[in-house]
Amino acid sequence: MAFEGFDVEAQPERKADLEHVGVKRVPATIVGDRVVHGWNPTALAELVGVRHQAPKKLGPTELAERMDIILAATQRAIRQIPREHLGMKYPGRDRTVHQLGFHLFRVAASFVDTREQGHLTADWFEENPPAEMVDGAAVARYGGAVRTRLAAYFGRPAWCDGAVSTYYGPQSAPDFMERTTWHTAQHLRQIYWFLDQMGVEAEAPLTDADLEGLPFPKEVWS
Repeated sequence: MAFEGFDVEAQPERKADLEHVGVKRVPATIVGDRVVHGWNPTALAELVGVRHQAPKKLGPTELAERMDIILAATQRAIRQIPREHLGMKYPGRDRTVHQLGFHLFRVAASFVDTREQGHLTADWFEENPPAEMVDGAAVARYGGAVRTRLAAYFGRPAWCDGAVSTYYGPQSAPDFMERTTWHTAQHLRQIYWFLDQMGVEAEAPLTDADLEGLPFPKEVWS
């Protein structure tokens, strides 16, 4: 059984029950007479008699390859958005699919900007497509320029060494690259959602293999 979701100090009678079965703090998991405190996946797996295998973490080179695959797929997808539907929004969200496509490529470009300028600012993610970027084809062309820039940067020695400064705190460069990659993948999933709502079949969409190893949220609109 698992004990969580209540205040032990505010419910002393529950605290006594837990202490009686050997639980010193919550969260905790009990199987038979064995207790594991916290949510350590390896310990929990051992507790129930199975072997825990942590998800494979992609290295910088693999992430760079995945990034390019994601951006190429985004170019294909954003070109498929009919011009009259570029203003479509997900319920409760302010960003249009037009803005989402631009934002996705801007997120990808932020990796190089952060490495070159020394800090990731949240303002970059609030930018909107310029006035001349009027349709999906124009957004896709911008995406092509981003892919070219990234490819050149990824070809440099030590391109993913060290650490970076971000608005949400310091990050290792590999972790920042992983976050940037899954961030773009998550937004592409959302563009696919828009295409589905429009009754448009995505051209050569990403496969499960393309997304394997990327720790993006389970829900498309999380």
